[in-house]
Amino acid sequence: MLNISPFLRSVLLVDAAASGAMALLLAAGPGFLGPFLGLPVSLLFWAGVVLIPWTALLLMLARRTKTSRLLFYDVVVINALWVAASLGILVGGLVEPNLLGTAFIIAQALAVAGLAVLQLAGMRRRVEELPA
Repeated sequence: MLNISPFLRSVLLVDAAASGAMALLLAAGPGFLGPFLGLPVSLLFWAGVVLIPWTALLLMLARRTKTSRLLFYDVVVINALWVAASLGILVGGLVEPNLLGTAFIIAQALAVAGLAVLQLAGMRRRVEELPA
């Protein structure tokens, strides 16, 4: 089991707030954002829909005092996969966004990567604090 430290709780809450805001933006406004960013409306909409249960999971974890270490690693891995998928659609040519769309994809991927690093660092710090 992993004790959720105040630091880890804060990182989870920031991740949940960012994910929730992005979910609302993408799910509610794909018709506006798609042409503005040069991205497919369906991609934006479904990315937003996927973020809704993700946000709920992050909020649920943030409310706990303890959780499974494996579940918390899953959070880090899923964030890393989101980053890989975001950058992969650019590199793989699956989408052809305009300059603003490219910047949007890269910026959100960097933000998610930063959160994953903070989550992993918070986990490792908790492990190092345990008595030998």
